[in-house]
Amino acid sequence: MAIIAEGQKAPDFSLPSSTGETVSLSQFQGKKNVVLYFYPKDDTPGCTTEACSFRDNLSEFDAADTVVLGVSRDDVASHQKFSQKYSLPFPLLADTDGSVTEAYGVWQEKNMYGKKTWGIVRSTFIIDRDGVVRKVFPKVKVDGHTAEVLEFIRSNLQ
Repeated sequence: MAIIAEGQKAPDFSLPSSTGETVSLSQFQGKKNVVLYFYPKDDTPGCTTEACSFRDNLSEFDAADTVVLGVSRDDVASHQKFSQKYSLPFPLLADTDGSVTEAYGVWQEKNMYGKKTWGIVRSTFIIDRDGVVRKVFPKVKVDGHTAEVLEFIRSNLQ
């Protein structure tokens, strides 16, 4: 399945989170912009760097009226451990059945050292208050990513 395109309505979802609550995309509609970032696995080097970068800049996202939501296929217990270890102040959503990663088109075949596997391709979606995908960052490189996301929000969604 192709990755969701800019200008499309973001697929709604409800997933259990590291905070113990169920989080739905629709609960932010009309209220907040959403940074929805998909990452391969809790507590791995790139995913930790990315999560900590969002954590360290969260006040800037708050100031821009934007919530940050992380999604992987890890379960809630894994997310809670990861959140506690790195003091992550935003929800990590458990897409254990893969329905949301598939709906957004980020569950893809990856080629690592000649070995083909299926997994989450690190991707970020910026969704406006109307529930429309305004920006897609496919195949994210972690370094500098948070700054790119903030720059887009400040320039386009303030």
